[in-house]
Amino acid sequence: MPRTTDGDGAPVPQRLLAAATRLFAEQGYDRTSVQEIVEAAGVTKGALYHYFGSKDDLLHEVYARVLRLQQERLDHFADADEPIEKRLRGAAADVVVTTIENLDDASIFFRSMHHLGPEKKQQVRAERRRYHERFRALIEEGRREGVFSTATPADLVVDYHFGSVHHLSTWYRPDGPLSPQEVADHLADLLLRALRP
Repeated sequence: MPRTTDGDGAPVPQRLLAAATRLFAEQGYDRTSVQEIVEAAGVTKGALYHYFGSKDDLLHEVYARVLRLQQERLDHFADADEPIEKRLRGAAADVVVTTIENLDDASIFFRSMHHLGPEKKQQVRAERRRYHERFRALIEEGRREGVFSTATPADLVVDYHFGSVHHLSTWYRPDGPLSPQEVADHLADLLLRALRP
């Protein structure tokens, strides 16, 4: 059975994901071979296939790990015992920061989602829908409490915010004038201004 760690103690799945993420970001998913991934990770093809059934599985995991993190953090904000405006603002800013912190993952996914097989594509869409529905539920909660305006449909408000988030990989640069938190604060403020009565 393949070792679960390498000589430095790094888990093999993490090494494979790190190598795949770097190569997919640099070369594109379709121009990256399994051989290049295993060489960059310093493991065998057998190790890759032990943890991931295919290159397609690696692509799915690149996206899924970020979405799992973001869902967990959204649930934390949504369940907090704080006013709805503070919870929504925290969630809206957090998804920006976590996307910027995982910019390669985000850009790979939006460039390469069409390479996923039908079953994985459907699974990803369901995971993303669950996230968006939980986010929308915060907006609807604020509307029921009279804190947020009902003038714009909730789905449109959600699409507005996540349209901005999904395009971060096309323009954000770590050496640019704004830190991740500054971008997050600006986008969260824009969202809240759009919702105020």
